[in-house]
Amino acid sequence: LRGFSGHLVPTMKHSLKYFITASSGHPNISEFQGVGLVDGVEAGHCDSSNRILELRQDWAKKILEKDPRQLHHYSYVCFENLPDFFRGEISRLKQEFDQSGGVHILQRIDGCEWDDNTGEVTGLERYGYNGEDFIELDLKTLTWIALKPEAAATKLRWDAEININTTVDFFTKVCPLWLSTVWDIARGSLQRTVLPSVSLLQKSPSSPISCHATGFYPDRAVMFWRKDGEEIHEGVDHGEILPNADETFQMSIDLSVSSVKPEDWSRYEKLALDPDLCFIHVSLK
Repeated sequence: LRGFSGHLVPTMKHSLKYFITASSGHPNISEFQGVGLVDGVEAGHCDSSNRILELRQDWAKKILEKDPRQLHHYSYVCFENLPDFFRGEISRLKQEFDQSGGVHILQRIDGCEWDDNTGEVTGLERYGYNGEDFIELDLKTLTWIALKPEAAATKLRWDAEININTTVDFFTKVCPLWLSTVWDIARGSLQRTVLPSVSLLQKSPSSPISCHATGFYPDRAVMFWRKDGEEIHEGVDHGEILPNADETFQMSIDLSVSSVKPEDWSRYEKLALDPDLCFIHVSLK
């Protein structure tokens, strides 16, 4: 396989994270949406306005079939508990900032990460308001940290109102237990590796030479042009890693022909014969 590095490093850390977006003031935007990810792979999502709770992975469906109580829990959290909380917080923030109209968005990322070598568990809970970091939980001091001056009032209120012991219990016990349960079932899928196919494309003699890799998994990869074993930087345009419909990924990296020195041109004319020029490295770590 041209230009593929087969060096795969096992992942030592696993994560369960939830991304939540709540909004007010726009009739075409759902009031509350949430996405759950395991090791960066979307397990499912929910939409309270449209009463949607959808699982994205077969292993996620198996988990809820094995423990129907979790389906009840996620339904309650998505359709009742969290929408009520976020609705109330947006209302309070609008009052504090004297924001009577317009669209306002409150977001949260929370979850836990577990190191399966050391057993160490770390938690995360951070909020953003109208596109800016707002407040986060410090699990060491068990207090809220205002990430901007405007969040000071929210910090004082949450320090007084929110049961910090319940929150800490979620990050240190509940979330790691869920993650362990999910990982036992999903590891076969999440640990799989799929090697890419690599092709070289050029639309015209003056257009960039594009090296395209597709069909690889997971989505952690670096790709570069090189000459005589050395990475090339001049005239190189790196593309983003994009998803394919079959849950694999693709990416491209272009080399401008104008950056090729005349004395080197004969070498680049023989790209298809040189497996060393276009290189992709995919790693599980």
